[in-house]
Amino acid sequence: MRVSGPAGPIRLLIVDDHPVVRDGLSSMFARDPEFEVLGEAADGAEAVRLAQALRPDVILMDLRMPGMDGVSAIRQLAERGSEARVLVLTTYDTDSHVLPAIEAGATGYLLKDAPRDELSRGVRAAARGEAVLAPSVAALLMNRVRAPVPGPLSPREVEVLQLVASGATNREAAARLFLTEATIKSHMLNIYAKLGVNDRAAAVTEAFNRGLLVPRPPQHP
Repeated sequence: MRVSGPAGPIRLLIVDDHPVVRDGLSSMFARDPEFEVLGEAADGAEAVRLAQALRPDVILMDLRMPGMDGVSAIRQLAERGSEARVLVLTTYDTDSHVLPAIEAGATGYLLKDAPRDELSRGVRAAARGEAVLAPSVAALLMNRVRAPVPGPLSPREVEVLQLVASGATNREAAARLFLTEATIKSHMLNIYAKLGVNDRAAAVTEAFNRGLLVPRPPQHP
């Protein structure tokens, strides 16, 4: 890992789907001799290709991009043995964004409204292999550590979520399971809390990701 000093400037790859953001970050770091901007990428797939070709020290990675998103790119970089430190730079600081990025291998997580000095310090720290977290992200992770770990989904909750995954409404799920619609809504709220999500689509996605739901084979006539 190269760092500033005798080894030379910190080599950066900037990844964001918005050209204005990429230009702004490139201009900011290009003015500082401690940094060298090697290139820019507009999506995760391009980031993986450029990281392999340019071998940056630090990758500033957006999360929500068309095609391959930031978390998927972080995973691929780790799988391919990239030595670059990935510093997430995004506007989102919720559980559903922070935790997957950290679990995928990100060294740090900053928000786009961070002051320039904070961003520069964050890149320097990331290049040294230090964890870098925005205050709101650090607080979120601390709360997760302190909070009791939600229990697994109950068999009934899995049953409800399986119906939701197949496209059933609350009313349809209630009819299928001989329950009231209010009971289905209560189950869904419990599911959201246990999975750390806020809506039906996210609950289904997270359940599949965790292996709680298994895709059913297509029904043949």
